[in-house]
Amino acid sequence: MSGKKRKKTFGDVLSTLLMLVALGVFVFSAYTLYGFYQEYRKSSVEYDNLENDYASVDEADETEDFDALEDDKTVQDLQNKQNISGKEVVTVMENGKQITVPTMRNPIDFTELKQKNEDIVGWLRIRALGISYPVVQGEDNDFYLHRTFEKEDNFAGCIFVNCDNSGNFTDQNTIIYGHNMKDGSMFGKLKKFREEGVFDKSKYFWMFTPDLIYEYRIFSATVVDKTGITYQSFFTQEDFDTLMQHAFETSVIDGSDVDVNMNDRIMTLSTCTGDDATRFVVMGKLVQIYASKK
Repeated sequence: MSGKKRKKTFGDVLSTLLMLVALGVFVFSAYTLYGFYQEYRKSSVEYDNLENDYASVDEADETEDFDALEDDKTVQDLQNKQNISGKEVVTVMENGKQITVPTMRNPIDFTELKQKNEDIVGWLRIRALGISYPVVQGEDNDFYLHRTFEKEDNFAGCIFVNCDNSGNFTDQNTIIYGHNMKDGSMFGKLKKFREEGVFDKSKYFWMFTPDLIYEYRIFSATVVDKTGITYQSFFTQEDFDTLMQHAFETSVIDGSDVDVNMNDRIMTLSTCTGDDATRFVVMGKLVQIYASKK
């Protein structure tokens, strides 16, 4: 005796629909994740190729001899020293002034990089984090937000200087932006300064330019208001004092041995935190300028 075929109930139809919806969501999510992976991959390959082809950085070139100097030395005092680490000393023009500085081998081929993108203004190196990227400056802060150095659309974007800065790193505060990428690219590694021992690997970062090389001593890594005074190019004494108090009191690294005053030039590396109201910044004080030597 054959059994009667069971009629589909509303519950059966609903279950089937829910399964189809779940499958659709899964397929869409997988496709989206694959798209993200492809974007990460394209960006990573581009910047790896740029570093391999146009940057021959030797860490031995990046001297860190300034730990032994007195903390109250100003940038000008350092520039006027006639012999630093046995390096050749030359006189160059910087920010409209003649200064005497040591020379340093420039590992970046800016001539070739300029042909690929005329917006390049420097190359940033943070040894402790393994960060090494070209730095550009656009007419606004939107163009390179989601475009790579080669101007390809990519949400990883590029490391770029705030459009309101001079672009030659002579402002009182130069602001550099980069995305907090989940794969650690761009400025995704800045947060690693929260980890014990990372800061001890190297307390400096470097900005290479075609003619001059700037060395910065890191003194703070902290969370700030995205619209706060941190993002000013120049400060009043009151704003500067407020900024420095926050920078030192809330820092996740100990930069208390660094004296920073109104005469110093600061570089602020900024990235997002996941909270739209705040940013994570790493701040460094300019301690030495070198003349580029091939």
